[in-house]
Amino acid sequence: MNERETNGEMMRRGRVEVICGSMFSGKTEELIRRMKRAQFAKQKVEIFKPAIDTRYSEEDVVSHEGNSISSTPVESSASILLMGSDTDVIGIDEAQFFDDGIVDVVNEMASRGIRVIVAGLDLDFKGKPFGPMPALCAVADDVTKVHAICVRCGALAYVSHRIVAGEKQVMLGETHEYEPLCRACYAQATKEN
Repeated sequence: MNERETNGEMMRRGRVEVICGSMFSGKTEELIRRMKRAQFAKQKVEIFKPAIDTRYSEEDVVSHEGNSISSTPVESSASILLMGSDTDVIGIDEAQFFDDGIVDVVNEMASRGIRVIVAGLDLDFKGKPFGPMPALCAVADDVTKVHAICVRCGALAYVSHRIVAGEKQVMLGETHEYEPLCRACYAQATKEN
């Protein structure tokens, strides 16, 4: 094996982990949990988020439940590659908002031996694949799909249904703008509009 042994354990090679699902499914909560575990293990961590995401905080990554972790807002995926070189674990939140270069960035970091944990929406409000998320899922070593609960029937949610007017794909919002719906309730909601 090409892995080095340290303190009786084999060091892990770089890898890409993707956490995806609809809004309100716990993606950011899971990202924060994994990053805090790495910090507790005294690993060097860096967390990045898109600069446009200022919903809860300009700087921190914050879950809907109010848990947070310090992060660095960046304008492009290339910035992550430049700033995240001397770390063991990289966290990236709201990956759907990044440019397509994010796929090459996470692959490059994983090739350097860095564990990369990415969280993002896999589908937009129309139920279409969102930004670079499908490509990130394709190159990931591990994909965790998390689910919200449909607010109309209690089944597992499939999509983040936008409940305000607007056709732009990117519109930051919360419970006043979006609701998690299962496939059946989403189909019904889109017929009503």
